[in-house]
Amino acid sequence: MKLSRIFAIVENETKEIVRDPVTVAVALLIPLVMLFLFGYAISFDVDNVAMGVLDHDRSAESRALVDRFLASGYFAMAESYQSAIEAETALQRGAVTLALIIPPGFADQLAGGEPAPVQALVDGTFSATANLVAAYANAIITGFGVQTAPPIEVAARVWYNPALRSVNFVVPGLFGVILMAFPPLLTALAITREKETGSIQQIFASPVTPVEFLSGKLIPYGLIAFLQIVMVIAVGFLWFAVPLKGSLGLLFGVGMIYVFTTVGIGLLVSTITSSQLVAMLLTLILSLMPSFLFSGFLFPIFTMPYVLQLYTRLFPAQYFVDFSRGVVLKGAGLAELWPSVLLLLTYTLVIFALAVWRFKKKVA
Repeated sequence: MKLSRIFAIVENETKEIVRDPVTVAVALLIPLVMLFLFGYAISFDVDNVAMGVLDHDRSAESRALVDRFLASGYFAMAESYQSAIEAETALQRGAVTLALIIPPGFADQLAGGEPAPVQALVDGTFSATANLVAAYANAIITGFGVQTAPPIEVAARVWYNPALRSVNFVVPGLFGVILMAFPPLLTALAITREKETGSIQQIFASPVTPVEFLSGKLIPYGLIAFLQIVMVIAVGFLWFAVPLKGSLGLLFGVGMIYVFTTVGIGLLVSTITSSQLVAMLLTLILSLMPSFLFSGFLFPIFTMPYVLQLYTRLFPAQYFVDFSRGVVLKGAGLAELWPSVLLLLTYTLVIFALAVWRFKKKVA
């Protein structure tokens, strides 16, 4: 392997990239667009939930219970009803997420020390939000009217994301998802384009080895991908105000490994396919879709069936998402996160070795 040949390929590929400024601009801007779209669109926070009330009791106590809901900051009054049918209709048409039904005799039962049943109907169409809304409503109703201190005082503390901001959870995960979207696609299309035009035949007839050729292709697109991660991380911290508890240098260092992992996937796809259309479809199937579904970005992996949990280990986005959240939110270091780093490094080497093997087979 000669470095001069690798640098020559890097120089030639860099010239090809510079000749297409539109592609470069798209490659740098689209990740930022994705970050803003997902950063604002994906939220698991429960604030100002639309609430409707059917108050059969119409007492000072029932009004106090409604006020307790509104003062919590989680609920906002949307409608009041005269019958249960009106409340059911409002839930069906999506006008409210919670319908609070207070039966007659509510105040008298409280005054007599008797159980005072209250019905809270929650729209369960979106289960994640419904669980939170039901939990908040249950806590407010259970705590209403309690005058004596409970025998056990619970002091619950939320670590790593005490404000429970969804953006603190989503943005570090997006670091891994966005990098799995574009670098593999750019690399795969660049090499398959040479196959379609026939220019790759010159490489087959030259003394350039598969390692030299693929390394020369890997470096320029790896640098573009690294520039993407720098921009995405900078915007994530500065614009979305995501706190950084760990080492920024460590995040960038392991991010560089992940960059070459993603570019390596594009190289491997390009050695398998011969057309840009097939390369694009296969890259999306192997990179973007698994990064959304099987990385833990949105859906916790431990909730999946065990067989599917094993399947998720085939995709590198899971390891970088875990690493990113560990560094950003928990302030973890290499001592705690070395398994993810080792797996990413191993994945990169295996992917590159497979790409070289496939390319040698093509040459032969």
